[in-house]
Amino acid sequence: MQFIVAEGVRIGVSLIGVISLVAVNALFLIWMERKVSAHMQLRPGPMEVGFHGALQTIADALKLIGKEMITPEDVDKLIYLLAPIVMFLPVLVSFVVIPFSPTLIIRDLNVGLLLIFAFSTLSVLAILMAGWSSNNKYSLLGAIRSVAQNIAYEIPLLITVMSIILMAGSFKLTDIVAQQSFLWNIFWQPLAFLLFIICGTAETNRAPFDIPEAESELVAGFHTEYSGMRFAIFFLAEYTNMFIVSAVATILFLGGWRGPILPPVVWFLLKVYAIIFLMMWFRWTFPRLRFDQLLTFAWKILIPLALANLIMTALVIKILSVV
Repeated sequence: MQFIVAEGVRIGVSLIGVISLVAVNALFLIWMERKVSAHMQLRPGPMEVGFHGALQTIADALKLIGKEMITPEDVDKLIYLLAPIVMFLPVLVSFVVIPFSPTLIIRDLNVGLLLIFAFSTLSVLAILMAGWSSNNKYSLLGAIRSVAQNIAYEIPLLITVMSIILMAGSFKLTDIVAQQSFLWNIFWQPLAFLLFIICGTAETNRAPFDIPEAESELVAGFHTEYSGMRFAIFFLAEYTNMFIVSAVATILFLGGWRGPILPPVVWFLLKVYAIIFLMMWFRWTFPRLRFDQLLTFAWKILIPLALANLIMTALVIKILSVV
């Protein structure tokens, strides 16, 4: 009985910690993106609310909380209301297996990497639910684009990750970090790292792969008809997905929490935010692709490269095992 109570308390504390991390991380990333984009365009960005506009995103969050949540006529109400929840809940589950340090992890599962990818596929379902239920042609077009895009880029992403799994011999995230004790995987697998970053950017619907919500064509895509906190949940999920993709990239290719002098969790977060900065850099550097170009790039370039990389990795591992 005491074990059950203690486990319940631990899970409750972990859940509160994850929700707090998600909220603070999203506020920081929104401010960071504004500053990155502003300085790339030679302007200061938000400056008025707090030091260098540091509290601007808090003011925006309060504004969203106070806004009316409007439900359009003729929507499929149940699916319309469920879509933001289905979008956000898998994000929380993914944090369960992410190791921020050797000890700072909620559950060190043997199939941790598999769990993250399994739940990440639910975001596509949520986007399709939002677009279909909104009774809006722009939302539906955005949802259809998102499904096609995620199917195309999920394949090279998973094939690329298989190369790292072959090297580590495990789906366990702490085992993959331990395998990099001598040298990070980015030095063994530079092509795999490049493919992962490209596919991860596409999976999070970030520019230049933001076709599902292209403002110049589809208003806001699948979440056009959402307002107030319903819209905020989609926004929160997008930035949290960026963090998760960057965290997985850090674990697979950059040695996870490993690094000298600084505490392990500090190294982990520094690497994660460096990758997030890279994704923001992409957004404010490259023009948006056409939809046909986006799919052609995945099917004709990324998938063959990922397969070739996987085959070469398997051959090298087999040769080394024989020798």
